[in-house]
Amino acid sequence: MTHDERTARAALSRLLEPQDVVGLALVRLVGAEDALRVATGKLPAGPGLQRELTGVLEENGASGGWSGLGMALKRWAPRVPDLAPARDLATVQRLGGRLLIPGDVLWPAQLADLGLQEPLCLWWRGVEQELPPATKAVALVGSRDSTSYGSAVTGDLAYALAQRGFTIVSGGAYGIDAHAHRAALAGAAGSLPTIAVMAGGVDRFYPAGNEDLLRAVANQGAVLAEVPPGSAPTRYRFLQRNRIIAALAAVTVVVEARWRSGALNTAHHAESLGRAVGAVPGPVHSANSAGCHRLLREGGAVCVTDAGEIAELASPSGDGLPDADPGPAQAQDGLTLEDLILLDALPLRTTSTVEKLAVVAGLSAESVRAGLGRLGLLGLAEGVRGGWKRSTAAG
Repeated sequence: MTHDERTARAALSRLLEPQDVVGLALVRLVGAEDALRVATGKLPAGPGLQRELTGVLEENGASGGWSGLGMALKRWAPRVPDLAPARDLATVQRLGGRLLIPGDVLWPAQLADLGLQEPLCLWWRGVEQELPPATKAVALVGSRDSTSYGSAVTGDLAYALAQRGFTIVSGGAYGIDAHAHRAALAGAAGSLPTIAVMAGGVDRFYPAGNEDLLRAVANQGAVLAEVPPGSAPTRYRFLQRNRIIAALAAVTVVVEARWRSGALNTAHHAESLGRAVGAVPGPVHSANSAGCHRLLREGGAVCVTDAGEIAELASPSGDGLPDADPGPAQAQDGLTLEDLILLDALPLRTTSTVEKLAVVAGLSAESVRAGLGRLGLLGLAEGVRGGWKRSTAAG
């Protein structure tokens, strides 16, 4: 990508609000540089451009066209005098960050799944390294006012997933987000333990109470935003950044969420992208789990309770399946049904005859004799002075 392309996208990220479909369609139609010229009045928008823009919007299920562009130009006009992309690029560089745009080597390819809603750029603060593919990233989201239950579950899940080499994606907020980032940093086994997607600029860590945590995320992982430095984290931008969280990961897991929670918004974005959604069940009387139960009841999410189940959702091919954990081997493993019944009928301390065992087990005498022979070879039964009892190895 050219320097002019990068500068144009930096400027457009300040001019346009996230998911401004008219602006995004304009960029797709004529490229970022000409889109900026049109948006700032340096290039006239003729009837041909207007018709083509209408077509792009209709193809992507968005409304707009001439009236949309006319309204958009009026909407953008007040911000034009404040455009200073060179200043914004210098600010992020001073912070040790960079601007990523589509086509860059480090640009996360999975964001293309957003279609017209793909971000114009990503302002990145953190270690310069490749972001993981979606199949190696899991989004953990939930309530800002998490309970001790939600905090503990989030910590367990994030730590175990990080140990498996997954990158944990979240929003840097209080509650579930913070616990997810913190546990991912503690359990880091891969090169990029966690990503925080901000609703405001990366020059100011928000919320202020998580500044130390987000600084640690930037030092070991990545802090991302689609809005330039100095941008305030408005409610609208919080909702819009959720689509990026969902798109970066193969699975979005809602650990705790109230009935109307922003975390559910992230889950719905993931569902619309065809990504897997998981929900952690909670106490039935907890308002903080009502949103999770709602997702489960409506069929939009899969019930998950441990990292293995989440890893399985992230890797349908089987690469992320949890290791089999059959527990300690039991002496009776592999026995036929008849032998199991006979083993249960054998006394532990006294002995019993074949005839009595046949009555207790409900088997024929011939079946009892054959079964006792098999159990004896396995060390599960022993003959004592004409009778039989269960051996100590059988428990």
